[in-house]
Amino acid sequence: MSADLIITNAQIYTMDPAQPTAEAFAVRDGKFLAVGSAAEIDAQRGPKTEVIDLQGASVLPGLCDAHIHFTHYALSLQQIQIFEVPSLAEMLQRVAAKAAATAPGQWLTGWGWNHTLWSEPRFPTRHDLDKVAPDHPVLLREKSGHSVVVNTVALRLAGLDGKTPNPAGGELMRDANGALTGMLLEDPAIALVTKMIPEATEEEVDAAVLAAQENAHRFGLVAVHDLDGKRGFGTFQRLRNRGQLQLRAVTHIAMAQLPYALGVGLRAGLGDEWLRVGGLKLFADGALGPRTAAMIEPYENEPDNYGITVVDKEDMLEMASKASAAGLPTVIHAIGDRANHDVLDVFAEVRAQEAAAGIPRTLRRHRIEHVQVLHPDDLPRLAALDVIASVQPIHATQDMNNVDAFWGKRGDLAYAFRQLLDSGARLAFGSDAPVETPNPFVGIHAAVTRRRADGYPNAEGWHPSEKLTVAEAIAGYTTGAAYAESLDDVMGSITPGKYADFIVPDRNIFDCDPMTIQDTQVLMTVVGGTVVYRAVL
Repeated sequence: MSADLIITNAQIYTMDPAQPTAEAFAVRDGKFLAVGSAAEIDAQRGPKTEVIDLQGASVLPGLCDAHIHFTHYALSLQQIQIFEVPSLAEMLQRVAAKAAATAPGQWLTGWGWNHTLWSEPRFPTRHDLDKVAPDHPVLLREKSGHSVVVNTVALRLAGLDGKTPNPAGGELMRDANGALTGMLLEDPAIALVTKMIPEATEEEVDAAVLAAQENAHRFGLVAVHDLDGKRGFGTFQRLRNRGQLQLRAVTHIAMAQLPYALGVGLRAGLGDEWLRVGGLKLFADGALGPRTAAMIEPYENEPDNYGITVVDKEDMLEMASKASAAGLPTVIHAIGDRANHDVLDVFAEVRAQEAAAGIPRTLRRHRIEHVQVLHPDDLPRLAALDVIASVQPIHATQDMNNVDAFWGKRGDLAYAFRQLLDSGARLAFGSDAPVETPNPFVGIHAAVTRRRADGYPNAEGWHPSEKLTVAEAIAGYTTGAAYAESLDDVMGSITPGKYADFIVPDRNIFDCDPMTIQDTQVLMTVVGGTVVYRAVL
């Protein structure tokens, strides 16, 4: 039987160590049929075979974002655009413009401000927002997602004032007089206000996700590991049932959903080639930006601030143990060195339980999400425990100044991609969108150069010893991401028998100036042998 599609005259980087490069491949029934020389693959041609001559262009396996909040990202595109807005004044101006075009009493929301980029790097307050939107409730989420600023109208609607106690695991920030500033730290505090915001309808979410799917294809993404819990799973199911899902999605279970998952016997891997169940998602701590990441020693110049523990070690262990026994791996958000240490302790105990039960480690591919800073004693433990480091390279370049200011010398083990890889740990790369752009070429650039788009901080890059090669960075978005979800037998490389997912970038990122990798445009994205995106040239 002949091929449905042949790609030929190309520089193909397969990410398959058994055959690292090729000049052609054949596709049949949505999978790679054969990979090799142009002459070898031409033998697969039949009378109905489509042949695309790429005239020397490069080809990569389709890329996967291993940590994304896809519905949050999709909905953020519909909100006030304040992502890394350059100043507080500019953010307020955008809020004012939206308020002027919106009926009084309607919620105004936005995501992505980063006060550390402003000339006056302070948190915004409710009083700032009151000046430009006195008649609308406003909630603006800081880019990490772990803090928000709200105005007085929003606080009043939620029934919050200076007498309201801090919820466990969260904080309502107060001024010197005990009055609320409008800053809310971590989900338990943020939820006191977000519960007042009308939820988007299923139709609105679906439309937003379809638009975001087009963005993903334009960036060369063919798959995502989604961390949006119930809403994400529901949205992907609806799109899958209508035949509109053209991203391979793995969706994870939120902590609150664990009892229901256990009750119905849900196991990792349930699903099909488009939508599968992943593992249990937990939070150990907060984030670097609002200084809520849990640390062993206090933050620089803040002797009383050790961050916030969101879920304590004992509770994490109980849930991770139950999940593992039921057939679910656990993925745990951990930023600070204390959080990472505690999570590794949890996984050490879970691994011991699995060994006693005769469960092979490869059947429970546990992950730490972010792994942003480690204590030196904990660096080798990820490899020793077969725990995957699910990291986001762009965080390193965007957060470098915060690391230097808040963690000081501890930054030597922040975003330690090279040290982790050399220790034997497996890496999976993502974006954490909407915290950062989901464009994987921006992430590859960050991993390879340790520099921002404008070249900051210098020609060598920030902690240059942690740089990765281009091939290692691509592996994080291909073979590493596939392994993290037990899909390495069907995804991650251009190998006969695997899904025919591949992309054609506009440059060979192995040969170009590394600083230009971030400018890469995708000319074509193919999922399962079907072209889902083609650039208009």
